[in-house]
Amino acid sequence: MKAAALYPAAGSLLLTTLAAAPAGGTPGTPHAVPVAHAPAAPGAAELRGTAMAAARARAAGIDFGPCPAAEVPGTPAGVRCGTVSVPLDYSHPDGRQIKLTVSRARATQKDPHNSKRKVPRQGALVFNPGGPGATGMYFPLIGTVPGWERIAAGYDLVGYAPRGVGRSAPLSCEDPAGFLKAPTEAPVHPSEAYKRERVERARAYARGCAQRSGSRLRHYTSLNNARDLDVLRAALGEDRLTFMGASYGTYFGALYAAMFPSHVRRMVLDAAVDPDPEKIWYRSNLEQSAAFEDRWADFRDWIARHDDVYRLGATSARVQRGYDTARERLAAKAAGGTVGPGQLHNAFLTAGYYEDYWPSRAAALSAYLRGDPEPLVRLAAPRPETAAEAENASAVYTAVECNDAAWPTDWAVWDRDNTRLARVAPFETWDNAWTNLPCAFWPAPRQQPLDVRTGPGELPPVLILAAERDAAAPYQGALSMNRRLAGSVLVTERDAGTHGIAGGPNACVNGHLHAYLLEGRVPARHASCAPRRPPAARPEGA
Repeated sequence: MKAAALYPAAGSLLLTTLAAAPAGGTPGTPHAVPVAHAPAAPGAAELRGTAMAAARARAAGIDFGPCPAAEVPGTPAGVRCGTVSVPLDYSHPDGRQIKLTVSRARATQKDPHNSKRKVPRQGALVFNPGGPGATGMYFPLIGTVPGWERIAAGYDLVGYAPRGVGRSAPLSCEDPAGFLKAPTEAPVHPSEAYKRERVERARAYARGCAQRSGSRLRHYTSLNNARDLDVLRAALGEDRLTFMGASYGTYFGALYAAMFPSHVRRMVLDAAVDPDPEKIWYRSNLEQSAAFEDRWADFRDWIARHDDVYRLGATSARVQRGYDTARERLAAKAAGGTVGPGQLHNAFLTAGYYEDYWPSRAAALSAYLRGDPEPLVRLAAPRPETAAEAENASAVYTAVECNDAAWPTDWAVWDRDNTRLARVAPFETWDNAWTNLPCAFWPAPRQQPLDVRTGPGELPPVLILAAERDAAAPYQGALSMNRRLAGSVLVTERDAGTHGIAGGPNACVNGHLHAYLLEGRVPARHASCAPRRPPAARPEGA
């Protein structure tokens, strides 16, 4: 998985069904870390520890003050920041504490359509953008965005940096100065020599995580993220939590709902991840790679329909040939000295998340193939000033996913499954594999994933939002989430693929979001919304 959703969204590396035969070597097979050796799922000690930490947090509250410029640049005066203490290890709540950074904008209580009307405050709305590894510290700024004023009127908008992220007991696995190496390769069908190189690189990365983090590494998990959320709820003075999670945020939001159902007031799960414990996380990433192939085809079809603008070919196959040509040229000579095939792939992978990126990517590819590399360099060149943040996000992503569940420890299993999948889904398969491969060599103990399920009446209605062609969080994950959370309601944006649809340009989706958050109303049955219009084609510079 990776990243987030909202502002207008921001990523996650997960799901759609693997078209090839089932992958072996997943949890429960001889090639996986034996589940018997993993720490137990939520136990009495952790439950007591969470209750103790929450009681302390409620008594202490959060001392909000000015936000550090480095954390939330250009923060308006109405946004304030503070910290909340949580145990590193919930089974030892009196042991080492870590501080999570928190940001908040108070409810305006002003009706955006009637300045004389005062809107009643409904409490805090806590947001997590996903990842693992993304920060939510920017969330309070969304109150000024059109379409969010009504929510900002009724709710304190609260963001936070989860454990490991930013200044919240940060994790690191390697020197940030070397993290954004460029240019890099991105072979669709890697050679055996290249595979050996990547295996050794993954081993070294896993070692680096252990060396830099020591014994605390094992405590960066989704279960602890859910426990942290309950402590944050108490620190905010809330008896019950109103929460919006996007992408990966939907997973530990669902864990929270299963672990603390009586503490939930309202919950929005946007771009829902499949919480099936058999898929966390090895199978999920295989399924996601399959889904990205379909989304990459959608993008190529859109470019082909606008051949008059981009001149990349009137068929999907022609567009693919143009992309392959660019990749070959960049392998021979990097654009701007830093944009190689790996940087090209990263730029176009983001188009799989967000349709709003389609025009700029298509225009840059067109310009590059016609002799002008500058648009592509502007889009794809690594930015050294973001290296520390990117390295931190990668470290948290890796630690949480590797700690959360058993992974195959035999490289032959990874090689077999990804080689098979790359035959039919070459666009994202190997890049996704290299991202997650440190989990094969992970030095910390693995968790046993919680089987997320709630019974009728245990939980208030949960609103699940999903785009039907989302590649980062494929649609069957939303269906699975809906089945597992009794009483939840699913709103689907049909024939659309943007990753994270809450508060975006679809008025139908936003109508359901507002009805739920502001009035507690959900559709009588599952609802569907027509997709918004695809982006307009425009040439580079327009």
